[in-house]
Amino acid sequence: MNIYVSNLSYGTSADSLQNLFAGFGDVTSANVITDRETGRSRGFGFVEMPNDAEGQKAIDELNNTDFEGKTITVNVARPKTERSDYNNRGGNGGGGYNRRRY
Repeated sequence: MNIYVSNLSYGTSADSLQNLFAGFGDVTSANVITDRETGRSRGFGFVEMPNDAEGQKAIDELNNTDFEGKTITVNVARPKTERSDYNNRGGNGGGGYNRRRY
């Protein structure tokens, strides 16, 4: 089961996230998502648990609880979807207002 965890403290590490969920069963992986440019946490992450029953128990018991000073939200992760052409402009520049150079 892939689990989405939001509203994480910016100081939360993958290890501390894994330790939190390990109390409910086996944890395959735990990742805190970081900004590519700054390396700073984006405040959310994902935990993978192989046993769905253990994953659901973790969701039920950890959702809206305090973790490292923040109230976290824990849900089943939604599958990643393809971005639309509107969001993925493919490097065309996307237009703009009054971009002429003189």
